Amino acid sequence: MIDGQEELLFAAKHGDREAYEALVINNNGLIWSIARRYFGRGVDPDDLYQLGCLGFLKAVEGFDLEYGTQFSTYAVPKISGEIRRFLRDDGSIKVSRSLKERAQMLKNLRQRLSLQLSREPTLSELSEASGLEVEQIAMAETATGTTESIQRRSGEDGVSLEDLLPSGEPEEQLVEKIALMEAIEHLNEREQMVIKLRYFHGLTQDKTAKILSVSQVQISRIEKKALLSLRNYISL
Repeated sequence: MIDGQEELLFAAKHGDREAYEALVINNNGLIWSIARRYFGRGVDPDDLYQLGCLGFLKAVEGFDLEYGTQFSTYAVPKISGEIRRFLRDDGSIKVSRSLKERAQMLKNLRQRLSLQLSREPTLSELSEASGLEVEQIAMAETATGTTESIQRRSGEDGVSLEDLLPSGEPEEQLVEKIALMEAIEHLNEREQMVIKLRYFHGLTQDKTAKILSVSQVQISRIEKKALLSLRNYISL
């Protein structure tokens, strides 16, 4: 059994879903401590925690094990940023102009490095090229949000959200993808959480249930209802 944080991070970044689950469970205290900072803003504490979990999972995916810094240094602003992004969209928090400009600079730099390296740059490469610390990168990238991949397949049956879309010409596919992302925004918060954990992060229903503190049967029902809603919305 893998129990060390670094070993779990390495395993998770290489597709070990049990390592993902163990990391979330081991860091429950950290996630809750950050979620508590945003209590009293009209959002249920459990929903804040679930948003924190999504930020934590993004931190796992983006962290560079060779950078030589503590994982929590990168994870904390990612967790906080996911919550703040939700509150920003809800009108509770505004993103400063300087943070927006930094996020755009990082986006452009990431694209430039990707062309130069013929691959996605690592966190350490992005930090070196930008002169920013990892927590500054995490805050900027999360503040404005990033496009989720709808091509990632779920752990159990290999279904991706893209599979919900009809095939067609590239221009038509682009329109359909935009429609899908808009449809997801019409789901309730719990349904969005399940869809993101299942399809964006590839977790099984059982592991999603543990993270959201509900039964696997409930996750199955929520997922089926959400997928039906997405299909109905897209077909309108």
